[in-house]
Order: sequence, then structure tokens, then C-alpha cells
Amino acid sequence: MSAYELRKSALVAAATTSGKREIEYPRKADGKPKYPSEIYGENVFTLKTMAKALPKPIFASFLKQRRGRQNLDKTTADSIAHAVRVWAMDRGATHYTHWFQPQTGTTAEKHDAFLSLLSNFTPGGEEVTPIDLFSGSQLLQSEPDASSFPSGGMRSTFEARGYTIWDTSSSMYVQRGPNGTSILYIPSVFISYNGDALDEKTGLLRSTEVLSRAACELVNLLEPEAHVGHVHTTLGTEQEFFLVDRAMYALRQDLKITGRTLVGQLPPRHQQLEDHYFGRIPSRVMRAISELELECLRLGIPIKTRHNEVAPAQFEVAPIFEEASVAVDHNLLTMDVLHKVAHRHNLRVLYHEKPFKGVNGSGKHCNWAIATDRGENLLDPTVRPETNYRFILFLLAVLRALQEHAPLLRLSISSSSNEHRLGAQEAPPGIISAFLGDQLNEVLDAIEEDRPLKNFSVPQFQSIKVGGTVLDVKVAGLPHIARDLTDRNRTSPFAFTGNKFEFRAVGSKQSPSFPVAVLNCAVTAAVREIADALREQMGSKPRLSDEDKLTVIRKYITLTKPVRFEGDNYSAEWVAEAERRGLPNIRSAPEAFAYLLKEKHMTMLTRTTGIFSEGELRSRYHILNERYAKDIIIEAETLKTIVGQQILPAAFEYRKSLAESAAALKTVAVDCGPEVEILEQLAPLVATLQKEYRVLVDVTAHIVADGESGEANAHAQAAYDQLVPVIARVRDAADELEATVADKFWPLPKYTELLLTI
Repeated sequence: MSAYELRKSALVAAATTSGKREIEYPRKADGKPKYPSEIYGENVFTLKTMAKALPKPIFASFLKQRRGRQNLDKTTADSIAHAVRVWAMDRGATHYTHWFQPQTGTTAEKHDAFLSLLSNFTPGGEEVTPIDLFSGSQLLQSEPDASSFPSGGMRSTFEARGYTIWDTSSSMYVQRGPNGTSILYIPSVFISYNGDALDEKTGLLRSTEVLSRAACELVNLLEPEAHVGHVHTTLGTEQEFFLVDRAMYALRQDLKITGRTLVGQLPPRHQQLEDHYFGRIPSRVMRAISELELECLRLGIPIKTRHNEVAPAQFEVAPIFEEASVAVDHNLLTMDVLHKVAHRHNLRVLYHEKPFKGVNGSGKHCNWAIATDRGENLLDPTVRPETNYRFILFLLAVLRALQEHAPLLRLSISSSSNEHRLGAQEAPPGIISAFLGDQLNEVLDAIEEDRPLKNFSVPQFQSIKVGGTVLDVKVAGLPHIARDLTDRNRTSPFAFTGNKFEFRAVGSKQSPSFPVAVLNCAVTAAVREIADALREQMGSKPRLSDEDKLTVIRKYITLTKPVRFEGDNYSAEWVAEAERRGLPNIRSAPEAFAYLLKEKHMTMLTRTTGIFSEGELRSRYHILNERYAKDIIIEAETLKTIVGQQILPAAFEYRKSLAESAAALKTVAVDCGPEVEILEQLAPLVATLQKEYRVLVDVTAHIVADGESGEANAHAQAAYDQLVPVIARVRDAADELEATVADKFWPLPKYTELLLTI
């Protein structure tokens, strides 16, 4: 079967076989559908479930350990292990796994069976008895091969020992396995034999603890009667993705190998009509997402929102906010579940930030806030933000963190894939700034200038209320609606959106762990700096006065003003303005990676906050650069194969067909001018592609050879400087050829088939 016939067969299958899968929504004994709240968390070994399964003293001991007040003793660990094994096996579990986040951009798991063999030696020989066993030591840790994961030179190949350790802050759960079985998942961290972090999660957990201590210190300094004992960060991740037909996907080796299309022209209609965003979700996709939501309900993942995104075949799901480390686990688990569910519906989910050139890419907007153990959001402006000094000081701490460590935030979201999205009129550029909105900017300006607030009311359309507004749309049958304190700025990389910050630049396929850990660290350093300034201002007084607070507030309003920007972050004017303000504009991932080892940022991450060791940072630096170079080389090698073995042969075949047609027409004295004209159009296009293809082959070989002996960052920079432009030129030449070669000769599914057939 020819490539064209395969394409058309896949297209027919997509149109005629979609929608075959239906699942039955869970029902009660009386036949009525269960409420979502009745399904929520049924496959999770929650604290409530654990409390029922354990003796009270054992459960109390576990809670003390969870709060960091004592180590987990063997008796407690064995009791929990027994209880969770029985609970899991009652739900069909035959295996367990320590589920962790190595620095590969995905999750990892190794399955071990509960089945063990008990040997008893008798005079008649060995008697073997099968038993189901799960001990406390097996629960607490496992031992994967650390040398087989990225370590950035921290571990040699022969130094293989590493440990996964149960993260007691995240609940265990069971997930469906093969043949009616299930698997017990134990969320874990991953460390080396020497205790160095080899994963994404350890740094996040450390950063949460240090931010908690610093934030508690500041809150209790401002309000001595508050007695806040713990602070945590909350996170809500808006996950964007594409869904394409699995048969079409299987015919695109660039999608299979690199996650994005390396060639392909836009169809005549894509997103320019602005009709896909919030449009009707295709029925096939709706069935898949509905099944995803049901699976997530059972796993205790609170998916709240689903909708079409801007590009065709692009969608989003978003959860309710949770504690940050749990939210990260749930985001990665959601991605994994969606991958499996899509497969059942003959779909393929694409998490690459830019799988299709010319339409919007995908992000993972991370909505971040800080909350106390009393449930108070420290970033809530309340009704009168101008007198809520606690809110203003924490707001200024975030701005100070951005001002001092913007390059760290930029590097935390840098990758070869996110590079295609950043600054592409759909995601923030490489300049980190904060959007606050007119009203909060007015609050800060009024405090700095020691003047009254301006009134934001517009009498003919809205009436003012203190701290916010109510909109009247002047239609009698419609109710008045509350208006948020701030507008939204979708071009800002870090926007304040009412009572949280939205970190919009995070890539759709990356774990949020490292970006959030870096943000936590930077805010911790800023909170400590502000607390020191307040203590210095307070002097020997027993407590801070309002004037003391205002003095420090005014100082930091002035200091952080350059990082506040309310305009269009996509504009060329902002690039020039940012340069005047002294804000760094980091244009590439390798450039961003270099900041990780600069003394200012390394000092903050190692000595000021103690989140990472110097060795861990150097390891991560090496991993980031190595991964970037490898990604680009893989793209180049894949493009070589596609052009050399598919596109050029297709062009030659089409050219041959035209030439034979022209020759045949000429023999019967029929005008062959149209065929000759197309042949003349093809000739320079084929020549250009072949020329750029040869350059791609040569440059790829050169970059690969350099990587065997060169320094990691230099290798990544060379890949960016030399290989990325060649890949782009080859693509341009191939796309021009696609527009000329007859459809029946083109070997790859086109954008029309990929984006518009679900």
C-alpha cells in the first residue's frame, strides 16, 4: 500500500470508526448516577482511610512524622504497609511501585509483586509456601538503578545505587493495570547513594519547607498575636494539549520521535477565525475527556474545567487548587491518565509545546499562591488592599523575587520545545515582568507618593465599591456582576489574577516541580530580606508600628517598580523599554542555563535558602544542556530521514510522472505546456531542498562530533546557533515543495488531516 493510500485509509477510519468506545458512568444501587463527590478519591489511600485501618496510637505516630516531629519507626511503617497492602489487594492490586520524577521530563516506575515465597526446610527437603507480603521497609524505600537516569556527572555508570523514598505528604493510590488487575502507586522522591537529589520533587519539598519558615517569621513579625505555625504554597495547573487521530499520528515519524511536526503547511482555515476557543468540544474528544475526568475523580484529582483552546485540535483541562507538591503529582498523573484514555479512543495526546507550526502552542499555566495553616491566602488583597500591609509586603516580596532572580525563572521553563512557544505571540517572551492591574498599581503608587487613592468608577457603566467594582451592563434583564480587582493580561509571563499569580511561561510537557521550587526559593530570599528590613526599622520597639511598615513598603515599591509592566509583552516597544529598565532579555535556552551557575543565583539557591547543594546545581546544569543538545540532534536526524527517504523521493516521483506525461503528450502533438510549467516550478524547489538537506547532514555530523568532547553549555549553544537555523531552512524548503507536489504523491499526513479530523 502506498503512503497516499495509507493516509486515505487512516482518514476514512478516523471518519467512520470514531465514537465506538462508550463507558458506563457509575451508578448507585437504585440505578441513579453517583454524584462526583461520591466517586472522588475512591482509589486513594487517604488519611481518613488510613485512620480507619490503623490502631489510634500508630496513626497518631504517623501524623507526627508527617508534620516533621519524629521519624517513622519500624512498627508504624510495618502497620501502614500491611494496611495499604490489604486495601490495595482488595481492589485487585498484584504489584506496587515507587512512582517518582527523575530529571527526564516524565515520571518513572518499577513494578514489584506482593507475592513472596516462604521457605521451610524439613527432613524431606525444602517446602515453599507462597504468601502475600509487603513490609515497612519495602514501603519506605526502593532501589532503582541510579546510573541509568540523568545525573549530570554526579554518578558514574558503575555507581549504580540510588533510592526512592516514600513521600508521606502525598497519598498512595491504585491505578488500573492489565487483565483486570491494579497497581499500588507510592509517590516518592529519588536520591543518590550520597543523598543528592536526582529528581524534580525533592527540591520542591525542600523549597516549600524553607518558604514556610520564612513566611511564618514575617507574618508573626507583622502580627505577633497571629501565631501562624505553617505556611504552604498552593498551585493550580492549567494543562493544555492537542489530540490527533492515532492512525494519522502513526504515519508521522516526526511526531512519534520528536513530539512535533518538523515539516507541514497550514491548511487554508486554522485558527484565524477565532472560532475554536470555547467552541463545541468534538464528540469524540468529549468522550475521551469525560472518561479522563472519571478516572481522575477516582484518583482524587479535582478536575474542574474542560474547554477547547485557541488552535484546532487543542484543548485544556484545569483542576481546583491544591497544596503545591500534591498539585504537581496530580498534574503528572493527569497527563499519564490522559495518555492512556486517549489511546482507548484511538487518539494520541500531544504535550509538546509547539507540535504544529503556525498555530498556538500549549502551556501549563501555574496559578501560585501562599496560604497559612488557618486557611488564609497571603496574596488576597481583601476589601481594602491599601491598608492590608501584610498583603502588600508579600506582594512586594514576590516582585522582589522576580526582580532579583528573573533569569532563574526564565531558565526553569527553558527547553528546546518551549523555545518554539515563548515570545511567539501566544506566550510570554524571555523578559520576566509582573502584571498587577490598574487598581493594584494605583494602590502601590498612592502609598509611595503618600496621597489618596484615585476613584476608578465610571458612573454611566459601573458603580464603585471599596476595593472593587460592580458592573452594570445596562440590560434590564441581566443582573449586575462583580468585577475583579484586576484585569487579565495574557501577554504577561507573571500576572496577578485576583488572589494569586499566574506563571504563564511554564511549558505544557514539563513537570511544574522545578519552576515552582525556583519561585519558592526566590520568594523565600525576598521575604527574609523584607523581614530584616522591618526588624531594622522597628529597632528596640516591642512591635512594628504602621509607620514602620509603610517606610519599608515605600522602599520596596520604589525598588521593584522596574519589574512591573501593564502593557503588551509581545511588542517591540517593550523589548526596548525592558532594556532601559535593566531587565534581562534571555532569548535562548542555552543562554538561560548559564545563569544557574552565576554566583548571585547559586548563592541564593545553596547558601541563602539551602534548597540545593552546589553539586546538585552543577548536575542539573549539565543535564539541562545535554538534554537540549540531544533534543536538537534528534530533530535533525529525524528530519534527515524524512527529507531523504520520503519527501525528496516523492518529489522525484512526481517530477518523473510529469515528465512522462509531458513526453507522452508531445508524441501525440498535444500541448504539454502546463506539465512543463510545473516541472520548471519544481526544479528550483527540489534543488533548494536538496542543497539545505546536504547542509543539514554536514552540520548534524559536526555537532554530534563536538558533543563527544565539548563542554555541555558550549555544545547546547552550538546546537542552537548552528543546527536550529538549518532545521528551520530545511523545513521552509520542504513546506514550499508540499504546496507544489500533487497530493497523491505526498508521503505524510498533512495539517488538514491531523488538525481537522477529530
